Amino acid sequence: MGVLHTRKELAAARAGLTGTVGVVMTMGALHAGHETLLRAAREQADHVLVTIFVNPLQFGPNEDFDRYPRTLDADLEICRRAGVDLVFAPPVNEMYPEGQPTVRLDPGPLGEDLEGLSRPGFFHGVLTVVMKLLQLTRPDLAFFGEKDYQQLTLVRRMVRDLDVPTGIVGVPTVREPDGLALSSRNRYLSASERRAALSLSAALRAGAAAAERGDDAGAVLAAAHRAFDAPGARLDYLVLTDTNLEPGPVSGAARLLIAAWVGATRLIDNAAIHLAPRP
Repeated sequence: MGVLHTRKELAAARAGLTGTVGVVMTMGALHAGHETLLRAAREQADHVLVTIFVNPLQFGPNEDFDRYPRTLDADLEICRRAGVDLVFAPPVNEMYPEGQPTVRLDPGPLGEDLEGLSRPGFFHGVLTVVMKLLQLTRPDLAFFGEKDYQQLTLVRRMVRDLDVPTGIVGVPTVREPDGLALSSRNRYLSASERRAALSLSAALRAGAAAAERGDDAGAVLAAAHRAFDAPGARLDYLVLTDTNLEPGPVSGAARLLIAAWVGATRLIDNAAIHLAPRP
């Protein structure tokens, strides 16, 4: 497995790959959810390229950039076990050699809602670094987890709107046995906060169960809100939308999305549901 730190090294190594290339973009602190992405890439592409880069553009002034976990040695071992061909782990000055870029991608109205509303400028930073990494790695396929569903939706729109010749593959969320969605930020949680964090997945399960009973959209949301009940967890948003994150449908495929603060840690989750209200 090649471990690369400069764009020059990446260009030379990428030129030597024949066949299809799949890329998995990460900020490191890899866990079993990332391993699922790596397996999907391994199954669908001839070569797998992983990027490990904690992107400062997507952190606000009061967010956790400095304390975000950086575990490169452990990450590289996970990549080796998964059969990754190349890892690109650049320092910040390699990705942004002239400082933070003055030109950034505008995510459009969706980028200012949900996560974008709570974290202004977040998706400008996300899409800018994703586009830079797509240009540098030139993959046939790029794999993103569905846990970050708004990010996945915006990356798909960016690729479509800007004619980027890369297929975007969404990979289902990986969960702990008790339902908590895997996240690099889970390691911030104390034991009591870890229990409180289960209120996110509990809300999603309650909403999904209501949909399966034939409840309408309003009743689905109400059931999810009732299930979100844990000391130490503070709801940011809980919404029901269509699969493109537009206003929720009356019937058919839909997405239930939640974000909450658990102690000092902000977590997100979502679930696919199907609305078929009883007449």
